[in-house]
Amino acid sequence: MRWWSRLGLRGRLTLIAVAGLAIGLTLGGALLVFALQATLSRALDNSARDSGREVAALVRAGKLPDPIPAGERVATIQVVDRSDRIVATSAGADRLVPVLHADEIGAARGGQRFDVPGDRAGLATPLRVVAVPAGDETVLVAVSRSELTQSVGLVRNVLLVAFPALVAVLGLVAWRAVGWTLRPVEALRRGAEEIANAGSPASRLPVPATGDEVARLATTLNGMLSRLTASQQRQRAFVADAAHELRSPVASIRTQLEVAQRLGDRADWPDVAGDLLVDTERLSRLTEDLLLLARSADSDEAAARMARRAERVDLAALVTDVADRYETARVPVTALLDVPAEVHGDPAALARVVGNLFDNAVRHAETEVVASVSVQGDEAVVVVTDDGPGIPPADRDRVFDRFTRLDDGRARDEGGSGLGLAIVAELVAAHHGAVTLTAAHHRDRNVGGTGGPGLRAEVRLPLLPETP
Repeated sequence: MRWWSRLGLRGRLTLIAVAGLAIGLTLGGALLVFALQATLSRALDNSARDSGREVAALVRAGKLPDPIPAGERVATIQVVDRSDRIVATSAGADRLVPVLHADEIGAARGGQRFDVPGDRAGLATPLRVVAVPAGDETVLVAVSRSELTQSVGLVRNVLLVAFPALVAVLGLVAWRAVGWTLRPVEALRRGAEEIANAGSPASRLPVPATGDEVARLATTLNGMLSRLTASQQRQRAFVADAAHELRSPVASIRTQLEVAQRLGDRADWPDVAGDLLVDTERLSRLTEDLLLLARSADSDEAAARMARRAERVDLAALVTDVADRYETARVPVTALLDVPAEVHGDPAALARVVGNLFDNAVRHAETEVVASVSVQGDEAVVVVTDDGPGIPPADRDRVFDRFTRLDDGRARDEGGSGLGLAIVAELVAAHHGAVTLTAAHHRDRNVGGTGGPGLRAEVRLPLLPETP
C-alpha cells in the first residue's frame, strides 16, 4: 500500500469517489442488462404462448389446418401426440423430428421453457421453445431469440463504451470538486506555515465564512494559538521578572564582598556577614518561591500532586501552629478560633498559604495581626487581618500576579519579592478554593489597632463532610 500513502489527500479522496462511482455504475449496468434480458425473455415467452393457445384452440375444435399458419415472430410450430409423434407443423417445419427431445417434451408439458440451438429447426439463430397443452396433443411453439440477443448485446456494448467515459468525466469533476473543498484547508496550511516561519503564534489562521467543520477547526486552532501566545508572554514575563529579582540580591552580595575586599583588615566582617546573610536568605526564599510556582504552572498537575499528598486537615489547629511561629514578630499575631474546620488538602501547602498571608500582614501591619477560622455553610473560612496601609481597590486583583509589588513594599529588608500572594492564589486554586482581599474595617472586633485602613485577606476552602 505504499502507492496509497504516497497519494495526497486530494488524490485519495478522488480515487475513493471514482472507485465508488465505478462500482456503482458497474452494478447498475449489470442490473440493467439483467432486467432488460428478463423483460425481453418474458415478452418473447408471452408471444410464443399466445400463438400456442391459438393453435391449441384449433386442435380442440378439430379445425387444425395443415400447414399450421404462423405469425411473423414464430419460427416453427409443431403439434405432437402422446407418443411424441408429429401430427401437424407450420410451413417449412420438420415433420419427422420434434424441435425438443423426448425428455424435454415431458418437461415442457410441465411448464418448463427451453432455449435450443437453431439447427434443430434448420435455422441459424437460437430458439425459445414453449409448450401449450391441447387435449391429448401438445403444441410446440419455437420463436427466434435473435432480436432479444441483439437488443441485449447493443445495450451491453453501449454501456461498455459509455461507462468508462462517464467514469473519467466524473473523476475529473470529483478531482475539481475535492480541490475546491480542500481550498480552505490549504489556506490553513499556508497560514500555519507563515506562523511557523515567523516563529511566533501571535498571528491567526484564516477562518472561512462557510461555518462548516473546517471553519470550526480554524476557530479551535486560533483559540489554541491565543492560549499559546498568552502562555508564551507569561513565560517571558516570568523569566524576565525572575532574572531581575535574582539579579538584585546577587548584585548586592557581590558589591558588599568587593567593598569588604578593598577595605581588607579595616572591613567589619561580622557586619558584612550579617548583611550577606540577609541577602542570602532573601535569595533562598526567592528561589524556593520560584520553584514552587514552576511546579504549580500546570494547575491540573499541581492539583493532582496535592491530591496524592492530601489528608484530613483541621484549619484551626493549622492556623494555631503557624501563628506560634510569629511569637517574636515585630507585631503580635493573634488567632481567634471559633470552631474546628476540617478540610481535605495538603498540610504543607495550606501551611504555606497561611504563612504567606501572615508574612504579608506582619510586613505591613502597624500594631497587630489577627487571624480567625470559622465555618460558613459548606466552606471553611480563614481570615487574616492587619491594620496597615491596606491596598487600593484597583490593585487588589493585581497583587495576585507574579512579581507584583506596590510602592510601599519595595524596600530590600522589609519588602517581599512579589510572589507571596501569587503563591497563595496558586495553592488555594489547587485546593478548589478562592482568596479575596477587602478593606479591614479595623474598628471591629478583629483588629484593635489604630493604624491605617488595613487589609482583610479571606480564604474559602470546601469543608470536609462530617463522617460517622
